[in-house]
Amino acid sequence: MSYELLALFSSAFISATLFPGGSELLLIYYLNNNPADPWVYFFVVTLGNSLGALVTYFMGYYFYWGRKAAKSKQQNAWLFCQRYGSPALLLSWLPIVGDLLPLAAGWLKLPIARSVLLIVSGKALRYGVIICTTMYLL
Repeated sequence: MSYELLALFSSAFISATLFPGGSELLLIYYLNNNPADPWVYFFVVTLGNSLGALVTYFMGYYFYWGRKAAKSKQQNAWLFCQRYGSPALLLSWLPIVGDLLPLAAGWLKLPIARSVLLIVSGKALRYGVIICTTMYLL
């Protein structure tokens, strides 16, 4: 079981960075094969995805990302974070643009504690919905 938790953590971590990943599908697969451990899977996948998003946040925080050189999706994420501040990070679970929100938030130097809380809350809510839906359909 430890290998599957490591695989789930790794998949969730990578999925939250600027690299593509499919942690949701892996989570559903594991839930279908071992439905007795939904809380363990919830904790592991939320932790991995949240830590991946925090790595992206700190990349933005410590490195300069020129706004003029940004592509439209990056620019939209930057403008969205600038407009709504830390609460925008509740949407960091969204595909594609959600990975850019922590980067933009870090670059804007949004408050770290609030950013961490909102990133983890958004990720936990997403995985909670996936787990509850999957368990209901089993």
